[in-house]
Amino acid sequence: MNTAFIMVDIQKDYFKGGRNELFRPDKALTHAQEALTLFRGKKLPIVHIQCILLDDNATFFLPGTEGIQPHEGILPEPGEKVIIKHTPDSFFQTELQQHLESLNVTRLVICGMMSHICIDSTVRSANRLGYEVLVLDEACTTRDLLWDGAVIPAQTVHNTFMASLDGTFAQVIPTSSLYERI
Repeated sequence: MNTAFIMVDIQKDYFKGGRNELFRPDKALTHAQEALTLFRGKKLPIVHIQCILLDDNATFFLPGTEGIQPHEGILPEPGEKVIIKHTPDSFFQTELQQHLESLNVTRLVICGMMSHICIDSTVRSANRLGYEVLVLDEACTTRDLLWDGAVIPAQTVHNTFMASLDGTFAQVIPTSSLYERI
C-alpha cells in the first residue's frame, strides 16, 4: 500500500505572534515533526498544504504576509510537494488528488491545523475519494470556539472532531503507533 503524508496548514499565523494563535500549536508541531522524520527516512511521499485566504473578510493567512509561511520546523525539502489552497478542503480546486493519483497513493496520514475546519473537511473528502485515512491525533490542534454565549475549550473541540472522524471517515491514532503502520 502506497502511503503519503499530508501536513495541513502548519503555518506561522497559528503560532505565538501570529494573527490566529491556536491552542498548544508547538505540541502539534512536535508530533508532526516526528511523523515527518519517519516519512523522510522511509522516502515516502510528503505533501505540504499551505492556505492563503483571498476572502476580503479574512483576518489571517493573508496574501503577502509572513503568516502564510510554513513554520520553520517543517519546511519543505526538495522533492516534497507544496500545494496552495484557498478553502478549508485541501482537495477542493487544488491538484492534490491528481498528485496522489500520479504516485498511486491509496492511504493518507493527515495532520495539521485546525482540527474542526481544515482537518475535518480534508479527511472527509479523502474518505469520499476512496483513500484509507489515518489522522495523527496529537499532531492536530485547534482553538476555543464560542457558541450560544459559552466558550468551548479547544481541547474539547479537538476531541469532539477526532471522535467524529474516527471509525467512520478515518482511523485516529497516536503518533507513536505510526511506526508500526507504515
